Amino acid sequence: MKYFDLIKDGIIRKNPIFVQVLALCPLLAVTTSAVNALTMGLATTAVMICASAAISLFRKIIPNEIRIATAVVIVAGFVTVLELLLAAYAPPDLTAALGIYIPLIVVNCILFARLESFAFKNKIFPSIVDAISMGLGFTLGLFVVGVIREFLGAGSVFGIELLHDENSHVLIMVMPAGAFFTLGVIIMIRKHFQLLRLNNKKRIKK
Repeated sequence: MKYFDLIKDGIIRKNPIFVQVLALCPLLAVTTSAVNALTMGLATTAVMICASAAISLFRKIIPNEIRIATAVVIVAGFVTVLELLLAAYAPPDLTAALGIYIPLIVVNCILFARLESFAFKNKIFPSIVDAISMGLGFTLGLFVVGVIREFLGAGSVFGIELLHDENSHVLIMVMPAGAFFTLGVIIMIRKHFQLLRLNNKKRIKK
């Protein structure tokens, strides 16, 4: 049950994008298409899983004084490996689109929040589950925003053209402002249903 709660927290109750509103830098930059958003989310998740496992494994021998510095070095190492793999196997257009945002995973606030608050305090398997949960929540957030922005801004999803009339494209959606607008609407809808559930519970109690 504990692991189920961890997964539910990362994906729904404490979603990094829609609830905690963290890591807005990659949200603004890479969610212009569903492919970019999905790749960035999965890349961050992979680094988070590896870093959480390593930190949890060595947490008892890492001095408190250099805890953050150690985490940075570990994360940087995994990000470097990820960069090399993407350069070797990913399509050049995708690598170019993600650009500097892959190296910036090193300073991703979600990643370091989970390392500091969870991986340094828990055993390796729960830390991996937590990393998977938060990573998937982050990926979900990027992906949903990416699909909406690509569809409204370019009339396509995953590069497949759905709206052939260019006059129906909302150009602001491919700009950073489009990411803020999309995120704001999603949070508003989430809050609306949250209030409805709360009001229903109050009526039932009465």
